[in-house]
Amino acid sequence: MNKQQLAAKIWESANQMRSKIEANDYKDYILGFIFYKYLSEREIQYAKEQDCTDDDIKAFSEDVTDTVDFISSGIGYFISYENLFSTWLSLGSDFSVANVRDALSAFSRLINKKYKKVFEGVFDTLQTGLSKLGDSAASQTKAIRSLITLIKDIPMDGSQDYDVLGFIYEYLISMFAANAGKKAGEFYTPHEVSLLMSEIVADHLKDRKEIEIYDPTSGSGSLLITIGKSVAKHISNKDSIKYYAQEIKQNTYNLTRMNLVMRGINSANIITRNGDTLEDDWPYFDEEKAYAPLYVDAVVSNPPYSQKWDPENKDTDPRYARFGLAPKTKADYAFLLHDLYHLKPDGIMTIVLPHGVLFRGGEEGEIRKHLIEENHIDAIIGLPANIFFGTGIPTIIMVLKQKKEQSDVLIIDASKGFIKEGKNNKLRSSDIKRIADTVQSRKTIDGFSRSVSKEEIRKNDYNLNIPRYVDSSEPAESWDIYASMFGGIPEKELDAFAPYWTAFPHLRSSLFTSATATTAKLTAQDCKQAVLNHPDVTSFLHTFTTSFDDFDQILKHDLLTTLTAVDRTTEETVLSTEIFSRLASIPLVDPYEAYQILDDNWGTIAADLEVLQTEGLDAVKKVDPHMVTKKKDGKETDVQDGWVGHVLPFTLVQQTLMKDELDAVQKKEDRLSEITSQYDEILESLSEDEKESECINDTKDAFVAAVVTKEAKQLQSECKKNESYPEDSYEAKIIQVNDLLTEEKALKTAIKDAAAALEAKTKTVIEQLNESQIHQLLEAKWITPLMDSLQKLPETLLSDFASRIQSLSEKYAETFADVESQIHDTETSLASFIDELTGSDADMQGLAELKKLLTGAL
Repeated sequence: MNKQQLAAKIWESANQMRSKIEANDYKDYILGFIFYKYLSEREIQYAKEQDCTDDDIKAFSEDVTDTVDFISSGIGYFISYENLFSTWLSLGSDFSVANVRDALSAFSRLINKKYKKVFEGVFDTLQTGLSKLGDSAASQTKAIRSLITLIKDIPMDGSQDYDVLGFIYEYLISMFAANAGKKAGEFYTPHEVSLLMSEIVADHLKDRKEIEIYDPTSGSGSLLITIGKSVAKHISNKDSIKYYAQEIKQNTYNLTRMNLVMRGINSANIITRNGDTLEDDWPYFDEEKAYAPLYVDAVVSNPPYSQKWDPENKDTDPRYARFGLAPKTKADYAFLLHDLYHLKPDGIMTIVLPHGVLFRGGEEGEIRKHLIEENHIDAIIGLPANIFFGTGIPTIIMVLKQKKEQSDVLIIDASKGFIKEGKNNKLRSSDIKRIADTVQSRKTIDGFSRSVSKEEIRKNDYNLNIPRYVDSSEPAESWDIYASMFGGIPEKELDAFAPYWTAFPHLRSSLFTSATATTAKLTAQDCKQAVLNHPDVTSFLHTFTTSFDDFDQILKHDLLTTLTAVDRTTEETVLSTEIFSRLASIPLVDPYEAYQILDDNWGTIAADLEVLQTEGLDAVKKVDPHMVTKKKDGKETDVQDGWVGHVLPFTLVQQTLMKDELDAVQKKEDRLSEITSQYDEILESLSEDEKESECINDTKDAFVAAVVTKEAKQLQSECKKNESYPEDSYEAKIIQVNDLLTEEKALKTAIKDAAAALEAKTKTVIEQLNESQIHQLLEAKWITPLMDSLQKLPETLLSDFASRIQSLSEKYAETFADVESQIHDTETSLASFIDELTGSDADMQGLAELKKLLTGAL
């Protein structure tokens, strides 16, 4: 089971187990227990690194102060053997909620004072919430036992497992957020928004050797961690990154600390505070009373939107003194100015805010004016609506710097780039890359982005509302009056396809002839074939194909030849750069669509690489029990239902190495489908009298039950005596259906046996694969689908182009006169029909009046 499957299984079970407990509350319990499991296993790992034996660990007790001091000085805390997560599991039915209460209480006592800020009170939410898991100690014990059994399989004992653990933790947080409604905003920034912000920040910081990042409204810590991961790609030592976090809510503050610690971040690099960011700024002095104001390389935040705050007596606060105070009803600019204040001179910040901060007046307008004039606003990115859990309001990301070279402001309208996922919209990887690339290049792209001068912003009275500068709306459909009256396609509407006419210089004249000075006529009968067969287009397709001629070889080398050495964190970037380079000289094809294809496939490739680099190439030859949940004695139980490949899907192996056996099974299944069709044909051929006499409705099951089982044997017996029945007779059809039933039953048995034999043989084939076959199958799984999808890009583009041309031709195929003629013919036909109607005098008078209206006789 890979990390995606394990995360989904844990979520599904946890969601069932929480019963009536609010998702927002239950999250704190399951994530708390996951964190406790991590700390337990991290202690065991650390102890073994210090040459402790299993017997030594079993002797761990808080009564042995030397051991407590030794362990806690290394990892920040101490857990005695009796309180370890693994010990809980070993207790079986002797485990109770009291074990948890005792363990959490002991944990609080045994934190090393050097790490108090990281661990003190981290389990308070879990500890106080235990009583919500049941109304008695027995029910609480039962709920907790189910929880710890559920999470026991999460791996946490190796460097590779930090990624698995982090993925599962992030997955659970996101799923709880999706179910927490408006409360989700308190603790979660969607991963895709975090990724976008991280790409912008990481590019700015990529040449630094030591980096400090800060989130003053940290929530679960996911945003801060995502930034750290992106920054770490450009730095040789990940321990050179320091994480600062502040969060007002105690339970959410605990999530921040848990999340940071479980990512394997050095505890000394985690500096957190539980406090109100606006009321209680980061102190100027550290715990040793040394002057240490907080100035960092990057600040990232997703503060609560437009919340009330108290600006009274803050006009001398250095965070606000330069720019002014935000209004008390909306703290958006208070958070922004707080973030900006804590930036180093060469730092960068990204902040998520509601759209209103761009154009609201009053105090906010004055602050905005000062920020623009003093050259702090670097970029504004308009996000799709409904992208955050719990709110559908439009939001933006604002990028600011203490000092920047350009005086202009880059404005991006990214509101149209997303996919729908459930109730929410979601940024795709290609959307994120398109935005991040545009921020870095500062390109002006029609309908998407524009660098706006300070002078233009001044003329707009410092209003930064995105539609003032970038129009991303689709042009309204227009109808040419002349073409509507006389037919033909307006040349100006064909001009809208200018990029295609530039790419295919001779195509327009080949598809169209001139009808008038302003209109053209489509001459091709089959527009799509005319486009695809044109020499300009075939040359374009050849160029595209040639540009990717050896790309599969590069993929084989990078992914298969050097499989164990592939850097999963950077390889997708390497391949995307290669794709962009190959598409640089090819018109029309959007390189970001190609990137999306790569990213869609990369998830599978990266997951497999993770397994192979952790377990070795022999992992490809492993098969796992296929476990399904079934009800047994009223309880849901996991039972085995066949086998699945650890890396390779059985169907892929069968299609690649066992085609004859697969085809034999498929042939039987095809015949089974044919039998069903034959049933339907015979049923349709029965007369209504025959159906009625035998009480048959229009379903196969009713047909069989009502007729065949009662009559077929008798009819067959009579048939032997009296020769055969006529082919189209009811009796012959009944006998035919009975024969089909016999064949169907035998086929189902044969298919079941053949499928079982095929599965057993597939298992054997996988377990006996040689290295050449492994590479062949990995190529079929990773490279072939990617290459096939890339090669379809131009075909999809050209089919869409041809459809649009055909639609344009059909738009003006009927003139206004044609429509009028059709209306006249319809009215005449209806008027003549009225003459055939009869009725009362009043009816006839009404019909006569209607006829006058239709014939224009009024």
